[in-house]
Amino acid sequence: MVEKRAKIILLIAVFAVTLFFLLERSFLPGLSSDSASPKDLKLVEKVISLLRDHYFEEPQPFETMEGAFRGLANSLDPVSCYLDKENFLKYQFQKEARLKETGLILYKEKYGYYPQVLAIIANSPAQTADIELGDLIASIDHKSTLPMSMLEANLNLKDRKEKSVNLEVIRRSETQMLTIERKTLFEEPISFSAQKETSGILKIHHLYSPCVDKIKEDILPRLKDQKNPLILDLRNCYEGELEEAMKLANLFLEAKEVGYLSQREKAKKVFSLLEKPELEKIPLIIWTNQATIGPAEALATILREFRKSKILGFPTPGLAAQQSLFALNDGSALVLNSGIFTLKSGKKIWKKGIKPDVVLESKDQSDDSYLKETMKIIPKM
Repeated sequence: MVEKRAKIILLIAVFAVTLFFLLERSFLPGLSSDSASPKDLKLVEKVISLLRDHYFEEPQPFETMEGAFRGLANSLDPVSCYLDKENFLKYQFQKEARLKETGLILYKEKYGYYPQVLAIIANSPAQTADIELGDLIASIDHKSTLPMSMLEANLNLKDRKEKSVNLEVIRRSETQMLTIERKTLFEEPISFSAQKETSGILKIHHLYSPCVDKIKEDILPRLKDQKNPLILDLRNCYEGELEEAMKLANLFLEAKEVGYLSQREKAKKVFSLLEKPELEKIPLIIWTNQATIGPAEALATILREFRKSKILGFPTPGLAAQQSLFALNDGSALVLNSGIFTLKSGKKIWKKGIKPDVVLESKDQSDDSYLKETMKIIPKM
């Protein structure tokens, strides 16, 4: 009897969390601040009662709680989510060392939808597989992707070991099973290549530390005396932190305020670039695509706003925000959107994205396609 009562209490606790969200809808920027009506409260009570008394077997509280937490967090926006123990470990590890990857980047706008292939990284295992931009991924290693967040889906494509992953792919109502290998795609967070008529192409793979330190150590000596435009390649840069993006922006400009975080019931967090910029005078051309996400979007829009840099490529999804991590006692965690990045002018790119100055008309996202259009705008800079 005691055990049954404990399970019922746990089940009710799940719906207490739901009640909290109903009562405090304003806990994240952009959500309504209206309180729950008495009708809402009665509805929750009714659901609890029906589950307790009429479900064909006694509900498993821990499974119910995890499902409730996942649904609540993953429904908020594309960057907030619940992470179980396995994915929380991957989330922590990806900042310390690069996990083995397929080369697929997935996007998911809403909870309960299949994630979509947003980008395929060049020279990756995914590039040689029968997979296309826009394909839907129905399962990863036989786990349905419907309840997964965008972060979870991308984390499930990664592993510490170079082992294959099984994907169920939907394309134009047809389903196929694919097996794709995982491997280390980048040894460093950046890469650099020479290019005629430019100062070179600086490719940013991710915006985690020590990205900027690597640029200062390996790339700055090559650029200090350059006068031709530098190409800053932010294509497929979908991971990182706003702080690292600001450090990178500070290499190109100095400003007391470039933007801030719009946060709930808190003073805005101002981003200042106070160090003397070592590349202040070098012209910039920024490459973007659909997988230029989060901190990379903030970086691109700052450089355009304050340096008049030209952006070339494809529009971005508009997910520039600050995520806060909350570890839970059972080894799982919540990742919550705690602030929206806003330019000093008040302009937000959240859910609006960046429209490039030069939008590529071709679907070709190769280097050659980007370079062809880049060469057209260099004489005008």
